[in-house]
Amino acid sequence: MITLRLDPKLEQTVSNTAKNLGLTKSELIRKSINDYLDKLSKPNAWELGEDLFGKYSSGQSNLSANRKELLKDKIKAKRK
Repeated sequence: MITLRLDPKLEQTVSNTAKNLGLTKSELIRKSINDYLDKLSKPNAWELGEDLFGKYSSGQSNLSANRKELLKDKIKAKRK
């Protein structure tokens, strides 16, 4: 058993939400904790794509800093 102390505003929000969902405050808090723990155990977007990021890089490390100059060069090359 856990005793939980909440500030009055949060306790009122929990009470209202539980009432709107037809749950007891304890059920709402249990479900919320379970959902939170489930999210912690799942990989985030970065972890899912980590092995793909940068896999097909251009080899140029200045793409964001020199984007305008690089774009101008590409347009000039196309016009030739």
